[in-house]
Amino acid sequence: MAIRIEVVQGDITQANTSVIVNAANNEFWMGSGVAGAIKRAGGEVIEEEAMKKGPVMPGEVIYTGAGKLPYKYIIHAAVMGQDLRTSAVLIRQATVASLNTAEKLKLDSIALPAFGTGVGSFPITACANIMVKAVRGFESLTNYLRRVQFCLFDDTRYKLFLEAVRKADGATED
Repeated sequence: MAIRIEVVQGDITQANTSVIVNAANNEFWMGSGVAGAIKRAGGEVIEEEAMKKGPVMPGEVIYTGAGKLPYKYIIHAAVMGQDLRTSAVLIRQATVASLNTAEKLKLDSIALPAFGTGVGSFPITACANIMVKAVRGFESLTNYLRRVQFCLFDDTRYKLFLEAVRKADGATED
């Protein structure tokens, strides 16, 4: 079944999905960027629970409760190690692992940030293409997941993810 991909600009902690994803390091300490926003909105309990489940190999995910946030879970995708560097392979692995975890939890929707484009300094266009292709590749495996929302904080990321979705779905320029 097809997955509806949405691209929105805003704060991931306010996404209208069943679960949100934290772009994490493999030990799950939550500093700045998406992790910092989730920790500020949901409370330190999220970081404490996540750190007890780490470390994991970069590319893997864990999930925790959501603290004060309105979600049942937070998925933490280890898109980088302690060197705070990522790669196309890790971004793809973390995306697929996040989708797979949402599926295992029988969730119908998930919000993802642009993995590795903040602290990890990964090129945004490449990230968008990798993540969108990973979602499209996951469609044949899903029984529950129906909607994937890419939640981007700034206008540049928002526009580049919109373009990646158009490209993946075969849209052409007017």
